[in-house]
This record gives sequence, structure tokens and C-alpha cells, in this order.
Amino acid sequence: MTAPDLHLSGPDLHLSGVVLPEGEHRDLWVRGGRLTSEPVPGAETVSRGGWLLPGLVDAHCHVGIGRGGVSVEDLAGLREQALAERDAGVLALRDCGSPVDTRALDDEPDLPRIVRAGRHIARTRRYLPGLAVELEPADLVAEVRVQARRGDGWVKLVGDWIDRSVGDLAPEWPADLLDEAIAAAHEEGARVTAHTFGTDALPDLVRAGIDCIEHGTGLTEDLVGEMAARGTAVVPTLVNVENFPGFAAAGEARFPTYASTMRRLYAQSGAVVRAAYEAGVPVFAGTDAGGGIEHGRIADEVRALCQAGLPAEVALAAASWSARTWLGLPGIEEGAPADLVVYDADPRADLDTLTRPVLTVLRGRVV
Repeated sequence: MTAPDLHLSGPDLHLSGVVLPEGEHRDLWVRGGRLTSEPVPGAETVSRGGWLLPGLVDAHCHVGIGRGGVSVEDLAGLREQALAERDAGVLALRDCGSPVDTRALDDEPDLPRIVRAGRHIARTRRYLPGLAVELEPADLVAEVRVQARRGDGWVKLVGDWIDRSVGDLAPEWPADLLDEAIAAAHEEGARVTAHTFGTDALPDLVRAGIDCIEHGTGLTEDLVGEMAARGTAVVPTLVNVENFPGFAAAGEARFPTYASTMRRLYAQSGAVVRAAYEAGVPVFAGTDAGGGIEHGRIADEVRALCQAGLPAEVALAAASWSARTWLGLPGIEEGAPADLVVYDADPRADLDTLTRPVLTVLRGRVV
């Protein structure tokens, strides 16, 4: 977790305050872009007396997708999205599918780290136009291998979407092919996640050994029990689920059954998240930023998780130290890259504090 990082640099720094999650008052120094508990003579004190939190994580976003699902191709537009996240204290992004190659952003030391899942993989004409690699089931396994090699250890499937022939959400992939596809991704060293709104696609995905479910509004008691036993995570994206009534209204004239399904899923979404947490399913915070959700809304998602029933500290962890561990990123520890955010109050006591970062250190530099 302390692999070489060519962007680590900056002056020697000193910070003191309450370090989370331990809750202990400590002095920290930054030397060569990395954290140390050893005093560094001459270091500049940049923060004293605040609460120091490992850099926040948005575990589901889409850099490169703009309003209306339009691809953002220019570097300035990509930077604007990433900067909106950084200004909210988000120093690591899990990009859950983008039609745009965003690797040019990796050359920008002032931008968050991005962990990519390649491009969405969907059935032909069964997802938002222009965003996914669209194909028929026979080509699924081969494409999973392609996207596993393009990503940063993740592959993103579209598990369900509206099927116009039935007028409702329906699974996209046969169970036997999901087994092969997920096994292929694992052979390539990648984890697999899937978009699902409804219930019908979930049993085959979970039993095939998928690593994470996005949204997951259709989860049932039996499914959360199986996910807990397997260690399968969920990223509920509750700020996006708030759009379900609008999705229902937009599709009601042509697809009334779909509209009814979306309203039912919206009504039960908080209870589903609470049940998943109580069953022991790992829950992480993601906003689904890109398209209809503005970047930089991680505080809203953390508050929504808490309102759904997660204790405040657990909801905070889902967007900070727990999420970083899940993605293989270090927290505030000896030798780790200095990626942290300072607040003037304890965010565990008041989650609204997350909207007011007072200092951000990224790759060892104040940004």
C-alpha cells in the first residue's frame, strides 16, 4: 500500500489534531509526500487542533459523463469534475464505468486518485445510449477480459435494465454466462460489480460470486444474508435513488409496470440499506455522480446512509477509512501517502461538518 508514487512531493509539513478513526490526539509530519510520526525539523505547521480524517472516497461515480449522459471528452471538463470531488474532500474515486479514457488525469498531481472499472458492459439496446459496450451474451466473457485489462482492478456489468418486451426491469445475462464472466474477471485479477435496481437479476449475480452490487434497491432478506456470508459489498447510491420517482413518472405512459416497480423500490430503499448493514453486508458510500448527479455530493450520501439506519460513525467510515481499505488504499498511517482532510469539528458528532473541510492535503501537498 506504499508503492512508489511519482506525484508524491511537496514541503515538509506538520499537523496536529484528533486523528480518525482512532480518535486520538496526535502530531503528524509529512516528509517526501508521506506521513510519519517522527518529528521533522523545520516542518511548516499547517493545521493545529482540528479533526484529521483519511481522504474521503466516492465509491461510485462517473468521471467523463456529463449532464444528460453526454460524454465529456475535453481535459478541462474532466478536470472540473475531478476538482468538484476534491473540493468536497474526496481524494479517491471509484469510477464505475465511463465511455471516456480519463487516464490523462493521472498526470495531474492536484486531482484525486481514480480507480477505474473500464466501461459498462450491457446487452444491446438495454442501457443508456452511448455509455456502455453493448453486446450479446455470447460475447460477454471475452469483453469482461478486455475491460478487466483496461480498468484498475474492477469490471462493471449492467445487471438489469428495462426490457421493453415485458415493460419492466429484467435481467440482462443468463446465469451460466455470469458464472463464466465473473470467473474470467477473477482470473484477470479484477473484481466485478453490477448495476441492479430490481430483484430478479440479483440471485444469479450473487451466486456467481460477484464482488459488489451497485444500488441494490431490490435486495431481499435472503439475498442480504447470502451477501453477508460471501462478503459481497453494496454501494447504495441513495442520492441517485432519490430520482426514482422521476424515472417512474417519465416512463409511466409507455411502461406502467416499470413505473410501479420503481416507486416500490424507492419506498423500500432505506429499509434495504438498513437490513444489509444489520446483516453484516459491507456498505460503502457512492453518489453515482455524472449524468444527472453533480460531482462533490459525498456529504449528502453519508447523511443519507445515516438516515437509512447506519450509525453516524459507520456511515462516515463508508466514505473514508473503510472504503479506503476496501479499495486497497491506506489511511493515516506510517509511510502512507499524505492524503487527508482536516475539519474544525468532529464529523462523527455532526455529519454536516463534512461540507466544511478547512484543509486538504493530497499527495503530501496542501491543495
